[in-house]
Amino acid sequence: MKATWGVAASATLHCLTGCAIGEVLGMVIATALGWHDLPSIALAVVLAFIFGYALTLRGLFRAGLKWRAALRLALAADTLSILVMEIVDNGIMLVIPGAMDAGLTSLLFWGALAVSLLVAFLVTWPINKWIIGRGKGHAVIHAYHH
Repeated sequence: MKATWGVAASATLHCLTGCAIGEVLGMVIATALGWHDLPSIALAVVLAFIFGYALTLRGLFRAGLKWRAALRLALAADTLSILVMEIVDNGIMLVIPGAMDAGLTSLLFWGALAVSLLVAFLVTWPINKWIIGRGKGHAVIHAYHH
């Protein structure tokens, strides 16, 4: 698999989709429940990993893989990408003053979350290009997408 910027962008967008679903859902639940920063971030990160892996697993199951093989490939393909994305986006949420304490109806909350996910994409994109170039990350599942 050739590690082009387009391939890396596609892999990063795939990762961002799962991370964003989990991140948004986790932050919405935690904010609605009035949770503080640490449990909010913990829930968002757990859900980001779950949804990130679930999107990859869905494609691998469609390709006919059994549970164990699909899970191993999903872990190999997505773990580093999701980890980097989660560190970046949650770090940004923490450094934007008031973002973690803003309510669900606040432009600050949604704006900070959007910015954090955009920056996470931009940071993770070259990392994914490097990983794919080494035959790792989404390179290990590319054959199952066709």
